[in-house]
Amino acid sequence: MSIQIVSDSSSNVFALDGVNYTTVPMKVIAGEKEYIDNPELNLRGMVDELKVYKGKSGSSCPNVQEWMDAFGDAEEVFGVTISKNLSGSYNAAKQAAEEYMELHPGRKAFIFDSLAAGPQQIMVAEKIRELILEGLDFETIKEKVLEYHNHTHILFCLESMTNLARNGRVNPAVAKIAGALGIRVVGDVKGGEITPVHKPRGERKATAALVEMLGERGFYDGALIRVAHCFGEANAQAFKKAVLERWANTRFIIEPTTALCSFYAEAGGLMIGFEGGYNTNNNNREF
Repeated sequence: MSIQIVSDSSSNVFALDGVNYTTVPMKVIAGEKEYIDNPELNLRGMVDELKVYKGKSGSSCPNVQEWMDAFGDAEEVFGVTISKNLSGSYNAAKQAAEEYMELHPGRKAFIFDSLAAGPQQIMVAEKIRELILEGLDFETIKEKVLEYHNHTHILFCLESMTNLARNGRVNPAVAKIAGALGIRVVGDVKGGEITPVHKPRGERKATAALVEMLGERGFYDGALIRVAHCFGEANAQAFKKAVLERWANTRFIIEPTTALCSFYAEAGGLMIGFEGGYNTNNNNREF
């Protein structure tokens, strides 16, 4: 039985050990220049260039054919996408899955809308991997992952929200606050939409706000946290230290963002996925 896991590249991870996994690239576009979100991209160069770029910039998602190509010749396919409220990637993947099953009767494909991006998205993909390696069947994997997804969350801490505002992801008035006099914007994602919650000044207060939000969302000792940072390793480590002071057995993964998440998180930004209590904002059963 051949099984394929496919994610768009907003997951920030290009390989998963032990299973067939591939990504379809998102793209960042600045004027006539296109940055393809793959392992070959000079990420530092992209971030530095965009920091001084004054023209129109944005992002684009994989099309239906790119998703179809990524499915390969697998008998069973699991796709994981960025929130459908942030990108057209989910709709393209869903259409690709429907066409794939029509072309190949008897094969199965299911697309998970992570209702987030980055670390929460790859947590879903890694849960799929875990269950595949346990030898579970397609429908059992689907149901167990849907249940797991209901207990995942994402937070963010951003020093700049310029690109989010320019692309209609947040209110420009909120974006102006970030970075002013050291103010950061801390928030979460509700139903796939970015929601600012706190506007602390400085790293210490931002870290404290994040830790408090973890507790409010049912984080528990021994649970997993994945932190994706855009050239913000020091911020990620400060957050890790504060978390471990409260929950000593936390399982931590810290990793860099790739192109798409770097574009929106911007330099110094953190995206934090974690396991916790039931997330009433997650609903992934419409497909």
